Amino acid sequence: MNDNVDMVALNPESVEAELLRRNQELTELNEKLSMAQAQLLQSEKLASIGQLAAGVAHEINNPISFVFSNFGTLETYVDSLLRVLVRYEQAERFIADPGVLKDIAALREQVDLGFLQDDILVLMSESREGIERVRKIVQDLKDFSRVDAHQEWQWADLHHGIDSTLNIVNNEVKYKADIVKEYGAIPEVECLPSQINQVIMNIVVNGAQAIDGPRGRITIRTGTVEDHVWIEIADNGCGIPPAIRSRIFDPFFTTKPIGTGTGLGLSLSYGIIQKHRGRIDVQSEEGAGTVFRIELPIRHVEDDGATEAQA
Repeated sequence: MNDNVDMVALNPESVEAELLRRNQELTELNEKLSMAQAQLLQSEKLASIGQLAAGVAHEINNPISFVFSNFGTLETYVDSLLRVLVRYEQAERFIADPGVLKDIAALREQVDLGFLQDDILVLMSESREGIERVRKIVQDLKDFSRVDAHQEWQWADLHHGIDSTLNIVNNEVKYKADIVKEYGAIPEVECLPSQINQVIMNIVVNGAQAIDGPRGRITIRTGTVEDHVWIEIADNGCGIPPAIRSRIFDPFFTTKPIGTGTGLGLSLSYGIIQKHRGRIDVQSEEGAGTVFRIELPIRHVEDDGATEAQA
């Protein structure tokens, strides 16, 4: 009989304790694996949505481009027609036939020519503004959903990315809060732009959803500290209770009603900032609001360590 058998025979409690410990370890590893799989699925879903959005934006951009081009030509044509019309109006007094003059006067009154001349210019101006807004939305959609096909790090203007993201989530925010931008002078940052946009979107939308009651405010500030840039997103919503503050970055943790949130938004944001060797911190006061602060290195450095986020 070998020593292991003797140990089993002599120490049944120790063997049972060891089995329980290993079973606990396997359970924890299984839970971590399930979380990792869920995060991977969510990441793939977001990438697919990004590809779809980029494709839709590209398809919309084509007709918008020729409508915009044609609209410029139309403005030129309308301007020419109005100038000709003014000349005809000036020539009316030289028409000798009273019947013709009477018919022209009646038609002018019927169509309210003066109003049409003024309103056409207003309509053209509003239409041009509308088309320009559509073009900007399409461009922002393309910028926001740009897929980092090979996960290539690139230098990006974070202010441009934030503006594009705010335009995309405008419908989620505009009825809840005013956006206040307090941008500082920051350099371009070497990053994965679409992923940083995803982080900004998650935090801004969460901030808007935390505002319940009177119209609130979401303030976005940026600046630099040494070789890092920082972004602060502050809302004056309901705040995060101390009891759950340490759990907000946990996968699947959510305070939203069932069916309205996956609980992965902040968890994925945490992972993205870690991938960028940065940090994300949160300060919150119940009933007063929440501030998320993100710090990113200006230049991406491949290493084995990542700065931990703190809640």
